[in-house]
Amino acid sequence: MIIVKVGGSVFSDKRGEPENFKGEVVRSIARELASFYPGEDFIVVHGGGSFGHPEAKRYGIREGLPEDPATADFRRMGFTLTHEAMLRANARFIDAFVRKGLPAFSVSTSSVFITENGEVAYGDLEVLKRLLELKFIPVLFGDVSIDLSKGIDILSGDQIITYLARMLEPDKVIFLMDVDGIYDGRPGEGKLIQNLPREGIPALLERLNCTAAGTDVTGGICNKLREAEKIAEHSEVWFVNGKVRGRLSGAIRGDGFGTRIV
Repeated sequence: MIIVKVGGSVFSDKRGEPENFKGEVVRSIARELASFYPGEDFIVVHGGGSFGHPEAKRYGIREGLPEDPATADFRRMGFTLTHEAMLRANARFIDAFVRKGLPAFSVSTSSVFITENGEVAYGDLEVLKRLLELKFIPVLFGDVSIDLSKGIDILSGDQIITYLARMLEPDKVIFLMDVDGIYDGRPGEGKLIQNLPREGIPALLERLNCTAAGTDVTGGICNKLREAEKIAEHSEVWFVNGKVRGRLSGAIRGDGFGTRIV
């Protein structure tokens, strides 16, 4: 089984109009998956892109539910609106996949996972496992979450995949990005690292200034590397360019161009 994470920057422009969607890119991803299905089982997880992020930021969802009633009401409304935006993004994915003959099935993340301080505390995976047994392709997404500490929070697609990798132990986890892989420096500027041993990740995080107090200037790659270090305990991990046709297929085969972590 293979888990594929489609980053928000792959299927939309976060700096563009709200809820813009790069349909041709997603259709290309679907075509590549279709060339391996049903021989391979897939789970797809997509990020928020220009859908969930604007609402989550506007309503301060990450701050949780405060005691102040007015602010709490404001955030509860934002919680719902953020989730609805992500459902619209997910529906676009399902439509693109179905049009390519893939039995994609939407799984609402906020109905499956409960978090605590932003980390997955519990996930009910029984339906997910059964969908895979029946040869469906579950499609999850970064979403809002009920949080045991803060009341509400945001659960990222990367954290979802870390939990799924630990519980399901897939053969591979493939991250689709808008750059060619992991660089020893700013994405697209430093040297592309094609083979990165798991034990080399802490040193790379330090070189990239990914400290707790540091500023992440690498386009969010610090958090992805932290999650990848956990995932690599259970699965082979790839980072490839999701906008370039054939890169996903190469990672699935194991001969692709990008960054491979073992």
